[in-house]
Amino acid sequence: MNNQPGNRQEQLLEMLVFLFLIVPSMVLSFFVVQQGGSFDLIAWATILRDFSLVGLIAFFLWRNHEPLTQIGWTLRMAWTEAGVGAALYIPVLVVTTYLEQVLRLMGFSGTPKNLQALLTPKRPAEFALAFFLVVVVAVTEETMFRGYLMLRLKTLTGSNAAAAILSTIVFSVGHGYEGTAGVVTVGVLGLAFAIVYLWRRSLVAPIVMHFLQDFLGIFLLPLLNHK
Repeated sequence: MNNQPGNRQEQLLEMLVFLFLIVPSMVLSFFVVQQGGSFDLIAWATILRDFSLVGLIAFFLWRNHEPLTQIGWTLRMAWTEAGVGAALYIPVLVVTTYLEQVLRLMGFSGTPKNLQALLTPKRPAEFALAFFLVVVVAVTEETMFRGYLMLRLKTLTGSNAAAAILSTIVFSVGHGYEGTAGVVTVGVLGLAFAIVYLWRRSLVAPIVMHFLQDFLGIFLLPLLNHK
């Protein structure tokens, strides 16, 4: 990829356009959740937002003649990568679960109970939507935060570490409704996804990890507790 100054300036402008769209949308989602609504409304709003932003990324890549492999979209050894993601998710789950419990004991806030109820599917149709949401979010958000955003931040900062940290900060901003404990925990999750992405040079393993995290919290546990 061409890293001449002029190209870096174009990529900076491109990334600012992306951030101008995604950060307000995440903040707006925070207020929508805070003000209440329905599980269906929040789920469909999230799905449509993420599809739109991935469409924008696809346009940027097409405009710059960049292959999808630039953002980690490759099916090379996909089953192996999926297995790596599934195996790594177990220790990540243990660490983040323990971390959130410690933060809550220290007085950090979590997701309010009324919001937990709002974000929990209850009817069969909502469980079907929840599963679709989990799949979409895992694929689109890893494409956005680990693939595209880290690519641009690496070009602009010259540092993989800076790209991982900055993209993780943006990623965690959208989870403000989970309280300070949730934001910190999501930040640790995002950093783990970023490290795995940098190691594997593929989005498959982070997508699997992200899917399992949301599948557990949004679909499986509510389903097991459903009466």
